[in-house]
Amino acid sequence: MNSYSRQITGRRSREAGELFETWLTDSCAYYFSLNIAVIEKTPEPMKVLKPYGDRNKGQYIACFRKQAQPDFKGALCDGSCIIFDAKHTDTDRIKQDAITEKQWEILDQYENMKAKCYVVVSLGMEHFYRIPWNIWKNMKANFGHKYMNAEELEPYRVPVRMCKILFLEGVEVQDEN
Repeated sequence: MNSYSRQITGRRSREAGELFETWLTDSCAYYFSLNIAVIEKTPEPMKVLKPYGDRNKGQYIACFRKQAQPDFKGALCDGSCIIFDAKHTDTDRIKQDAITEKQWEILDQYENMKAKCYVVVSLGMEHFYRIPWNIWKNMKANFGHKYMNAEELEPYRVPVRMCKILFLEGVEVQDEN
């Protein structure tokens, strides 16, 4: 593949990843409207270097201050904490190393505090999955390799309705009593 083809593929993949996160953000708003959860997108840790173009449009040249945290954090209606990262791929498998060291560390910390921790995956913006963190981090032991293919992801599939990824479908919440 030449560099031009790689650029096109990379851009297409970034755009699909952004769309995936938009759908997840819309899904979070949907769950909020039903009083099921308050989940917010974690802002990227950016440092503004200088203004770019029209300041009224909020355009700046910036750089990342540190490695990104998992993409979404919040609470469910029973008060339990939820945290997850969103990963998109246009291939037929998702690699374990799609999660950065920093994200891994944070997901482990939250898991140790009994939070509900997941990686929510998009395969080609057609199929969506919610993989529990303990399954993700033990891919090698669970599947014999450090990736999950479509067949291995299938038990973790979540439904989609009207561009809403129903990633909380099947997540148990505790009764108040």
